[in-house]
Amino acid sequence: MRIAKENVDVKMEIPGAVIRQRTDFGDATGLGKISGEYFSLSAGVDTTPLFKGLHGDACQCPHWGFVLRGQLTTTDAGGAQETVNANDLFYWPPGHNVKVGIDAEIIMFSPQAEHSHVIGHMIEKVKG
Repeated sequence: MRIAKENVDVKMEIPGAVIRQRTDFGDATGLGKISGEYFSLSAGVDTTPLFKGLHGDACQCPHWGFVLRGQLTTTDAGGAQETVNANDLFYWPPGHNVKVGIDAEIIMFSPQAEHSHVIGHMIEKVKG
C-alpha cells in the first residue's frame, strides 16, 4: 500500500503539532491492525499534559518509526530518557512521554486500536 502524506487524515492540529493517522494500514500478527502516522511537531512540544489521565500518565502504545528531521526525547515511567535524531529508526515501548527538542517530522507505525485511543484522549484534553 502507498499513500501520500497529504492524503493521510489530519486527526489533530494545534499550535506546534499536526498529527496525521491512516488507519487500516496493515496487520501486525498478534497486534492486530496497525496505523501509519506522520507527525509534524515544533520544538518545545511536550506530551506530558496531554497524556494525563492515561494509565501512568503516559502513552501505553508501542511505536516503530523513523525521524525525517529534528530531535525528540522520550522519558519512560522510571525516568530513563532516550533521544532520537534525524535519520534514526526508533522503537518506543508502552509507557512513554515525548518532548520535542528541535522541530521534527516523524513517521510511525502503531497498533491502531491502542493509538487511536491515545489520540482520542489527546483531542479531548485539547478541547478541555
